[in-house]
Amino acid sequence: MGAAQRLELVVVRHGVTAWNLERRYQGQRDIPLLLPDALADMDRLRDHLSDEAFDAVHCSDLIRCRQTLMHVLPAWEAAALFDSRLRELDFGDYEGRTWEALKEDARYRAWIDSAGEQAPPGGESAEALWTRLEAWLGEVLLQAAERGHRRVLAVSHGGGIRELRRRLEGSDFWEGVVGQAQGRRFEFDNQEGEWRCRASSVVPIRVDAG
Repeated sequence: MGAAQRLELVVVRHGVTAWNLERRYQGQRDIPLLLPDALADMDRLRDHLSDEAFDAVHCSDLIRCRQTLMHVLPAWEAAALFDSRLRELDFGDYEGRTWEALKEDARYRAWIDSAGEQAPPGGESAEALWTRLEAWLGEVLLQAAERGHRRVLAVSHGGGIRELRRRLEGSDFWEGVVGQAQGRRFEFDNQEGEWRCRASSVVPIRVDAG
């Protein structure tokens, strides 16, 4: 009977952008961080991760995630694996637009009401997002088994993390959102070649004053 293996997968969202503050759908538009507004949250995340050793680091290839990684873990800039599968959901025709501008559009309302089952015009559904995330996750878990990785970091987007939470935690579609420079720590066990997510927790840990 083989010994169990464990993996901690820390998945964090990029820092804040101007489009985040304007509540615009960013999707796969290559929008940079809003500096210096993004720094406080990213500093908090950097401090939280400062004592952790990662065996591998993955990052969306979009600039807002690259900039976040460079701030939080600059030593990994050269060795990180930049992967388009970690990109945000493709919002298609809605990218660059706001809820206020779209709220009277019947197609938009139908998309919202579908909780991700439909794809926005010209974009992708939650199922399509999961297809690429699942392929990426499968590779991460395979590498953990073959190379003995114990802790892996990924820098991604809000929609991607929400979908991971929905699939791994069983959270509701609308409840899995995390803030900028925040994320989740997923804990996996491997029993005889089969990986299962056994627990998850918030990143960074919030410490309430008082």
